Amino acid sequence: MNTHENARLTPHGRALLVHGVLDEGLRPEEVAQAQGVSGRTVYKWVRRYREEGETGLQNRSSRTRRCPHVVSDEVRELLIERRRQCQTYRQIAKRLGIGHSTVARILRCAGLSRLAALEPARPDNRYEHDAPGELLYLDIKKLDRFARPGHRVTGDRQQVSPSAGWEYVHIAIDDLPRVASGTRYPDETGWSACYALLDAMRYYRGLGPVLRGC
Repeated sequence: MNTHENARLTPHGRALLVHGVLDEGLRPEEVAQAQGVSGRTVYKWVRRYREEGETGLQNRSSRTRRCPHVVSDEVRELLIERRRQCQTYRQIAKRLGIGHSTVARILRCAGLSRLAALEPARPDNRYEHDAPGELLYLDIKKLDRFARPGHRVTGDRQQVSPSAGWEYVHIAIDDLPRVASGTRYPDETGWSACYALLDAMRYYRGLGPVLRGC
């Protein structure tokens, strides 16, 4: 144990204090004045020396020897067992006769403060289709059309392409190989989407033998 930097007495100083009272016959008040402590402190260390000897002059821990609120190991194990049965803080506290905050502190230290920690994580819900083209993810990317080179080529941001219009890339990603295909159409109407879907189906059907050969 480390001695406080402002402590008036160390174990060596306490021994000198006791030696002055018991061996030299000095009055406790005189020793207290010489050491810069109170008379009560002198009496305390003399008493400890008489009861315990040199051991009584050493530093002691400030931790209490007995605490009525400490939860025993048996109660702690029972608390954790009830928590694994998905009981709430209130149910555990009422059943075991301990405080709600004590239950929360113990379960937090045990990593069981949340009910999600009591059950193993569910496996990923993964699915996979047997053939390419059975499940497609479809999307449309809208792209600006240029009638002349843009600022990345000319360096002039004031130059624009008015009324150049838009182009639409219909994207399809297959669930099995995760291979993407794209078809460009002038609009995003239903007919264009149907044509893009037919193109994607033809593409992935032709891709099937290649993937099975791999």
